[in-house]
Amino acid sequence: MASISHSSVAFTGASASDLFRSSRNGVNGVPLKVLGRARFSVNQSGLAVTAKLRKVKKHEYPWPDDADPNVKGGVLSHLSPFKPLKEKPKPVTLDFEKPLVQLEKKIIDVRKMANETGLDFTDQIISLENKYQQALKDLYTHLTPIQRVNIARHPNRPTFLDHVFNITEKFVELHGDRAGYDDPAIVTGIGTIDGRRYMFMGHQKGRNTKENIQRNFGMPTPHGYRKALRMMYYADHHGFPIVTFIDTPGAYADLKSEELGQGEAIAHNLRTMFGLKVPIISIVIGEGGSGGALAIGCANKLLMLENAVFYVASPEACAAILWKSAKAAPKAAEKLKITSTELCRLQIADGVIPEPLGGAHADPSWTSQRIKQAINDTMDELLKMDTQQLLKHRMLKFRKIGGFQEGIPIDPERKVNMKKKEEPIVGRASNEELEGEVEHLKQQILKAKESSTTPPEVALNQMMEKLQREVDHEFSEAVKAIGLQDRFAMLREEFFSANSRDQLMHPGLMDKIAKLKDELNQCLSAAPNYGSLKYKLDMLKEFSKAKSLSESKSKASTLKQEINEKFKEIISRPDIKEKMEALKAEVQESGVSNLGDLDEEVKERILSVKQEIESELTNVLKSMGLEVEAVKSKAKELSEETSFSNLKGKMDNLNEEINKKIENVINSSDLKDMIELLKLERAKAGKTPDMTSKNKIEALEQQIKQKLSEAISSSELKEKHEELMTEISETTESVGGLDESSKIESSKYDESRVEINVGANRSFA
Repeated sequence: MASISHSSVAFTGASASDLFRSSRNGVNGVPLKVLGRARFSVNQSGLAVTAKLRKVKKHEYPWPDDADPNVKGGVLSHLSPFKPLKEKPKPVTLDFEKPLVQLEKKIIDVRKMANETGLDFTDQIISLENKYQQALKDLYTHLTPIQRVNIARHPNRPTFLDHVFNITEKFVELHGDRAGYDDPAIVTGIGTIDGRRYMFMGHQKGRNTKENIQRNFGMPTPHGYRKALRMMYYADHHGFPIVTFIDTPGAYADLKSEELGQGEAIAHNLRTMFGLKVPIISIVIGEGGSGGALAIGCANKLLMLENAVFYVASPEACAAILWKSAKAAPKAAEKLKITSTELCRLQIADGVIPEPLGGAHADPSWTSQRIKQAINDTMDELLKMDTQQLLKHRMLKFRKIGGFQEGIPIDPERKVNMKKKEEPIVGRASNEELEGEVEHLKQQILKAKESSTTPPEVALNQMMEKLQREVDHEFSEAVKAIGLQDRFAMLREEFFSANSRDQLMHPGLMDKIAKLKDELNQCLSAAPNYGSLKYKLDMLKEFSKAKSLSESKSKASTLKQEINEKFKEIISRPDIKEKMEALKAEVQESGVSNLGDLDEEVKERILSVKQEIESELTNVLKSMGLEVEAVKSKAKELSEETSFSNLKGKMDNLNEEINKKIENVINSSDLKDMIELLKLERAKAGKTPDMTSKNKIEALEQQIKQKLSEAISSSELKEKHEELMTEISETTESVGGLDESSKIESSKYDESRVEINVGANRSFA
């Protein structure tokens, strides 16, 4: 028992109730709750107050021991206002920032040396500072996901109240959930930005260890979410737009929170936020974890700071689940797509608020101003909507996340990240069924060719896919039958593991693959289903050749059409059209029927226009990605055509005489017998003749060539050949050169050449 006595002089003219109201913490330091349980007795000598204290078991952290009267400062001491820290927070260096710290240390050392020695190190200091700024820029513009997670968790990162006091002109904090408790991990209040009132609410982390313990590291209990819910109703009633700040690892998951309905409180918030008739903006300023973040994040617009993260499970938890080790957190952070840019690409977040180099803690005031600007811009957009549009906008924002509608094709960007549909297990199709389907497809292709329509590409692709599945199935069955399945599986694992590490394939692995391939080729014919596998594989090869041929023809046709269109465009150009019309008119006026009879000037102009058209066409073909070796016209140059027109006839006549002479010689009985004998010797010798057979065959060939050479080397043919060569050389000199085709043509008559083909009666070249 404890008793407190006071003299009657101290309480003259005052009732007990007045005395109880005289102090918030009780009379002369006695807590109110103690006075509430006190036993009172008044005697003539004075007032005696007796209080009976009972021992109460303390609640588990983070719940305050509100039943303990010995709490220093009273049970509401944790609701003290947010004040600047007395001491500046100690700088914290993250692992990936250590190179920057070394550079900064060098700058400090050089400055110290300059002060101590009095020497001028200005150039060195400027160079080091420029190097530091460049290194800072390179580092913070190429951050990995796990590095952004570390920045979002930085101990010195500005908190919700830091930003609120920087961006608001007035701010009044509101407390309590009206259900028994005020959670310090969630702070709510009314504030103004540029004269516009808002309801602010957000997760509040501590700025040091003491504050973090008071705020429970920003992890709310059910009372925190119910406090936020009460303020949402209040804002909706008075028409205040709501701005929420998200910065929590997640809701506090202890036994008492679950007993008080943690899940129910979060779910109630989610349902209520979708029905609020005022605009809602959510800003992720640090880390947003799971349902604890989403409970105040169902907004019309979700914005994120550049280095903030938003996830359903932390990278460490994900790594522990999938890879059984928290050391795989960097890999998990990359796969989870939790950064602001990735979430904007997936249309979960609606915008990124920039941060200064070094993170938000490098310049909190600058970051707060960017947040203020983002709030003003976004709110200007949302306030233009009426209530129905606002509700629909909020609903559609969340409906489109991961949602699909029947009959609407999937966006290719989203389809890339979807899980591929598993193919059904293929059963073995009989050869008769495949033969029927193949025959039906062949008939369709033939009909398409006859009617000059495009072949059925869809049916062809489907048949090839089916054949591919059948071949894969037959191959796997054959591998099982010959007992190589386990070795295949082991090699496949080794191969994929080597590829996943982006390393060159080990020579030992290549040798294993080569040995297994040779063994498979030797044993595959012994498999019971080898015949079926070979049959299906041959059909697949046949269709593959047909498809590649069809594709090449289609490409060639398309290319030809494009070239013709380009050529028409060149011919239709006004300047070229005008030149061509002028040349046609000049040729018609001259009355000349043969092009060779035209004047030299007209020929030159025609040649100039022709070269201009060829040059334009060459440029067009090069622009289409085609390599142009030469542009050859169907007719030769006018000058060459005139010069060689007579020579070509003489060449053809001489060629006919030589061919007739050779035919006459071959039809003679002696040469015919020699050719038959040569055929017989070749047939006897086979593919690998011995030396005797070789010598006989060579001797017969030499005799046949000799006889043919003697036949066509008559004096009459020689004279004609010499005259023709003289005329060709004279014409070449007058024209100014001989093109390749003419050289090849004339070279036929330089010497007599004969090729013997045993498979036919005769063959000449």
